[in-house]
Amino acid sequence: MAGRILVAEDDPKQANLVRLYLEREGHSVRVVGDGRAALDEYRSRRPDLVILDVMMPVVDGLDVCRIMRAESDVPLLLLTARTTEEDILLGLDIGADDYVTKPYSPRELVARVRALLRRAGVVNAGIQAILRVGDLEIDPGRFEVRVAGRPVTLTAKEFGILEVLAGEPGRAFTRAQIIERAFGFDRDVLERTVDAHVMNLRRKTEEDPTEPRFVQTVFGRGYRLAVPAVTS
Repeated sequence: MAGRILVAEDDPKQANLVRLYLEREGHSVRVVGDGRAALDEYRSRRPDLVILDVMMPVVDGLDVCRIMRAESDVPLLLLTARTTEEDILLGLDIGADDYVTKPYSPRELVARVRALLRRAGVVNAGIQAILRVGDLEIDPGRFEVRVAGRPVTLTAKEFGILEVLAGEPGRAFTRAQIIERAFGFDRDVLERTVDAHVMNLRRKTEEDPTEPRFVQTVFGRGYRLAVPAVTS
């Protein structure tokens, strides 16, 4: 069973893109555009998880978070353009379970939703297989990457690229396709930026970044992930 998710976001384009990605995972999604509507929808339908934009009209996301947390232990994920440590800690202190800062990758958001639903005990919350390509292990469900058993720290954008490629191993993605799928909310990403992130990915995951075994260049097209062995 997938999750029932409430999205409170006053930007229609962002709200629709969040809905699209979550529905692709099999979740049932309701979208509202302000804090008061979020509270009304939450109280009438009791979703499995709530995604709250911090800057919303009528009632802001932080106040909605406080109220919902006082009423239940529903998983709460905040979307925020506020990136200071104080702002993030405030959100967590008032009861949020996680936060994502804008601009963000929709695939990162989906991975965080998946993790929160799994922690909350929602059955089959989009659990995905671990993908292995030689010594490289990609765990989309836990947002983790390992090489020869060693954890590798990736940025959100690096992980986003890797997860896009891992979604269809062996398929060559153009840079434009990678930008659309991995950085849907970040309008400042250029095609040459993808190349820079891939270069950093290779430095972190390859023994010899000049002869990559994992993230491969497809000349005249873009990039692909080598076809992996798949295990549960």
